[in-house]
Amino acid sequence: MPSAAERTRSLVQSTCSAALLVPGLDVIPPDLMVPDSRYIGPDGDLFLRFPADSPVVRAATHAQGDELTAVLEITDVAPVSVPHRIRGRARIAGWLTCVPGLAEPGRMMLRLEVGEAAVDDLWGAEDIEPEALRDAHADPLVGHEAELLQHLHAAHGEQMETLSTLLGERTADTRSARLTPVPVALDRFGLRVRFVEDGGDCFDARFEFPDPVRDVSELRRAMYTLFEAASC
Repeated sequence: MPSAAERTRSLVQSTCSAALLVPGLDVIPPDLMVPDSRYIGPDGDLFLRFPADSPVVRAATHAQGDELTAVLEITDVAPVSVPHRIRGRARIAGWLTCVPGLAEPGRMMLRLEVGEAAVDDLWGAEDIEPEALRDAHADPLVGHEAELLQHLHAAHGEQMETLSTLLGERTADTRSARLTPVPVALDRFGLRVRFVEDGGDCFDARFEFPDPVRDVSELRRAMYTLFEAASC
């Protein structure tokens, strides 16, 4: 399974919504606290790009030293319609400063020196050391996950239905209810499916790949193997 640091790094690199929380700027409209872009640098610092005239840039410009604390909150929502759609949240807290050397016309880059981080997602809740976040790698499928899940849901419904045959005793427990499978998460290790019952109840099942995949091409082969096993 992916580590907590890897999962958080993947959320930073994803298109999930994120907002910066800065003490004293609580009354600022939330949309003004959303960075244009975000990434983690080689030293583990989080870089956030904002319009040069944004309130958070003004606050960072006037701050002295490392006195301006901030928290980046990332919310991960499943890209397909499913009950309990929020898949997780991550928080990265630290000290905010401007980086003029990385500025672009009309934009300013801010650096968040990471002091602590935490994730609460489908795998559970964990704290993350800054060094672990620095050294982690994002999942290789993170840039394609939303599109892949939407494609599985829209174009491979019949094959998704066969996955219920791999549930074993869980199928027997729910044999009186029709199960609708919805692909809810995907990473290099496997596929998570949410099975929704007629009455609205649901449960998750995780289908692991024989080996971790490194790209979309290997994912296709892994999915073919999974569906083959389900259809036997």
